[in-house]
Amino acid sequence: MDGFLNVNKPLGRTSSDVVVFVRRQLPKGTRVGHGGTLDPEASGVLPVCVGAAARLFDYIIDKQKTYVATLQLGQETDTQDATGQVVRECPVSVTEEDVRRVLGNFTGVIRQVPPMYSAIKKDGKRLYQLARKGESVEIPARECRVDGVQLLQSLGENRYLLRIDCGKGVYIRTLCHDIGQALGCGGHMATLERTAAGAFQLEDAHSLPEIDALAQEGNLESALLPMDYPIGHLPRLDLGPEQRHAVRNGNPLRVQNFDAPLGAPVRAYLEGKFCGIVERDETGLFRFKAMLYKDE
Repeated sequence: MDGFLNVNKPLGRTSSDVVVFVRRQLPKGTRVGHGGTLDPEASGVLPVCVGAAARLFDYIIDKQKTYVATLQLGQETDTQDATGQVVRECPVSVTEEDVRRVLGNFTGVIRQVPPMYSAIKKDGKRLYQLARKGESVEIPARECRVDGVQLLQSLGENRYLLRIDCGKGVYIRTLCHDIGQALGCGGHMATLERTAAGAFQLEDAHSLPEIDALAQEGNLESALLPMDYPIGHLPRLDLGPEQRHAVRNGNPLRVQNFDAPLGAPVRAYLEGKFCGIVERDETGLFRFKAMLYKDE
């Protein structure tokens, strides 16, 4: 089995938990991995790579993601989300219009200081490991891209539902924390759901019970999306039968009338069948970076 499984990760389960769950439903030895970590306190879209699809991880991880988060104003926590200890409380006097006005300051390329409770390494140790020991270290700010922050709804009790469209490396809980600070009353992320990750959409995702039921029926393969499903944004190169020998052996390809930037990934098809990712080198040849062709 080769392809992608669009999983709706439940609250309380790690991304690795989901990988283990899926692996147990597949033939022994099947390679399984996830395409972008989702924290245990978050739910929603988790792309799972099955079989040879795992070799496409690098080409899907940077795609745009969409989240729906609940911002709780008036309280800051040590984890910047609802699982942590409250470290600061402030009265809240801001209005819905105040929240809308501040959100515009958090779009485009912004700088974030990652939270201590994160998997980033400092001197070889994960920050969350240091934080659990009560240690604190200075963390440099990082640039990241936020394409949009939209106020969807006021939920009452100083809670606001936000939609965030962003690139790789954005900490949504840090975004909520920083919005709270900008409003002068502090805040944290109360809930988080990922509704899209590149081509993967929440409305098409399968719950773990659905995956289990399909596996029990021997029909899990029907839920797998094709290997080229999430990489439609890449240029397409169509190869004819004269290239069959080169493709089967993973040899460099000489292609006429097709140009691509040096080192830019291109999805290649042999007689209409997806066969992998190639890149053009300085000599003009296209070389496989991920050769995925299989003879029928």
